[in-house]
Amino acid sequence: MNATVLLCGLLGMAAAGGVVLAAAGWRGTPTRPEADTHPTPTPRWLLAAREILRHQRLVLAAVVAGLVAGVLSGWPVGGLLTTIAVLLVPRIVTPDRGAKERTERIEAVAVWTEMLRDTLSAAAGLEQALRATATAPPLALETPVRALAARIEAGERLPDALRAFADDVDDPTCDLVVTALILAAERQARQLAALLGTLAEAAREQVVMRLKVDAERTRVHSSVRIVVGTTLAMAGGLVLLNRTYLDPFDTGAGQLVLAAVGGLFGAAFAWMARIAAIPAPARLLQNPTTTPTTSSASREAMSS
Repeated sequence: MNATVLLCGLLGMAAAGGVVLAAAGWRGTPTRPEADTHPTPTPRWLLAAREILRHQRLVLAAVVAGLVAGVLSGWPVGGLLTTIAVLLVPRIVTPDRGAKERTERIEAVAVWTEMLRDTLSAAAGLEQALRATATAPPLALETPVRALAARIEAGERLPDALRAFADDVDDPTCDLVVTALILAAERQARQLAALLGTLAEAAREQVVMRLKVDAERTRVHSSVRIVVGTTLAMAGGLVLLNRTYLDPFDTGAGQLVLAAVGGLFGAAFAWMARIAAIPAPARLLQNPTTTPTTSSASREAMSS
């Protein structure tokens, strides 16, 4: 009997690993191109394998926890659900660090735009102003700004260097600034400093808005943590304190019901996490070969 239970637990863990690998392979992992090269896209299966290796400790802990749960309970589906829970629950209940980084990056774009505006106001050329901002760039943009200055020093065409800079930053707000700079480099605009000041002000207003939104999202995250914690605590309490109440799940039909119940709870948790997430807006400059598009207002502001 123990060997059968152990085998069921192992099969459950193998199934969980297959689900995780399939999900990671379907989602893929986006990669940004290098500053001066355009490598061949990496296959999705390799990206998925790398993603798994980065989180190998979590995966190992999930497999061990699922195996222990499957052996102790005698439920293969219980082991599978435990593995998936250990993998996904931390992502659901932990705060979104990426949102904070995006807000800091937008604020850095505003600071860098103001630095560029002030340098241009001192009658400096565009390339000279861009190189000057690399001496003391904002911390969140230090690497991209210095890479931009290095490209200009190497003699790369300014529009191409700016597009590569936009890809390094990978932010829609920065794309607006870069679009204005590209138009200025190609059309010799006379009112670039004024337009940069307007864009910097808009970026700062966006930072204020995002801070307010993040404060509201904190309440949603707290509600999600309470619901998830209460549900898991209740399930764990029933298993530990009232095992006889769960005897119907020992049958094959009970395992199917357990799988259905676990799937419903998982879908509900994922839905709550999605409610708390903010989708990233689309970028204007998707890759180094994309031609920037601007609104008629921006064109009129930059026209001589």
